[in-house]
Order: sequence, then C-alpha cells, then structure tokens
Amino acid sequence: MNTIIWDMGGTLIDTYPEVDRALAEAVCGPHPAAEQIHRVSLLRAESIAHAIDVLATRHGVDRSRLDEAYSALKHRWAIHPAPVMDGAVEVMAAVHAAGGLNLVATHRDRTSAQALLDALGLRPDDMVCAPDGFPRKPSPAMNLLLMRRHHLVAHQVLCVGDRPIDVEAAAAAGLAGALLVPDGEETPVPRLPEGSVVISALTDLLAMIG
Repeated sequence: MNTIIWDMGGTLIDTYPEVDRALAEAVCGPHPAAEQIHRVSLLRAESIAHAIDVLATRHGVDRSRLDEAYSALKHRWAIHPAPVMDGAVEVMAAVHAAGGLNLVATHRDRTSAQALLDALGLRPDDMVCAPDGFPRKPSPAMNLLLMRRHHLVAHQVLCVGDRPIDVEAAAAAGLAGALLVPDGEETPVPRLPEGSVVISALTDLLAMIG
C-alpha cells in the first residue's frame, strides 16, 4: 500500500475538540462544564449535523444558533486553524516517499476545507468534497472517483478515518479501511467490514506503507 485516502476532521486534522466546545457554548453559555462538552462529543461522534439537530431539540433553541456557531468556528480556522493530528505529517511524507498519493475525501465544504489545509500548510494531492455534489459516506462515490481519477488499483490504497462510515465507504469501494480510535478514547469499536483494521495512532500506518 502506498496511497491513502484520508478523512479530514478527526483524522487528518484535530477539529473535534473545538467543534464540541463551540456547540456546547451555543446551548450552555460561554463556559460549558466538561460534562456538557462530553455530552456534545457523544452526539458529534455520529455526525456534526446529528449533534446540531439533537442539541437544538434538547435545549429548545433554534437550529440556526448552532449552525452559526459552527460557521463562525470554520471562519476562525482560516486564521487560527485546528492542529494537525499527531503523526499525520510523518505519514503523509512516508506516502510520498513510497511513490504514493495523499488524497482527501471529506464531508466538509470545499472553501472551508481548503482554507484549513492552507492555514496548516498541508498539501494533499487531491481532494473530493461531498458538498460538490457527491453522496456522503458510507457511499463509496468519493473513493471511487479518486480511484478513477488517479488510475489506482485496490491493493495500492488504504482509506483512513475516525468513524465507522469511513471504513464502510472503503469496503463498498472494494478498498481496505483503517479506523482511528486514539488511545484513551472511550468510543466503543463497532463491528467493522472484513479487512478493516483499527489503529490507535496514525503512526501505526507507517508499517503498512511500502
């Protein structure tokens, strides 16, 4: 394997702590307790859209308040970006050293995704964004497009993400998937498609590249 199709938020870039806090502040005020932030994180683990929908209902607030909080955060990231995930730069360099490609398949809109990558100095070789007109994961559409566009074959490619839908989208495209579950995270590991692996750090990928 010498090419990775990366998920973005929570995999390549450590966006989730700031997302959780921004949404918690939108419904709990400027100084949410750790437990309030944790409850948001449990909802966000399914998706940010799911977290916004549930929080709006649960707290009796207009959904637009949460949408605006998330939009404001994305604008802040253009100047003060969320950090790159530990090990990501090292793994991306190893991929290029092996003659492969670093590709991104994300649910994020292209403008905010590119702004975040630019602010962090990350230069993937290509990126597909669901809001450009592609179905969201677990649909394999974005993975299949990247495969066709770069004339890749399955044994060359590993899809890496932090949610089960990332490895499900990989399997649906006939690709291997790696689910990132960082050490110390309480998220239970669900049953994954055959051929998927679980990693506790991105540097675990280094042994797979070559």
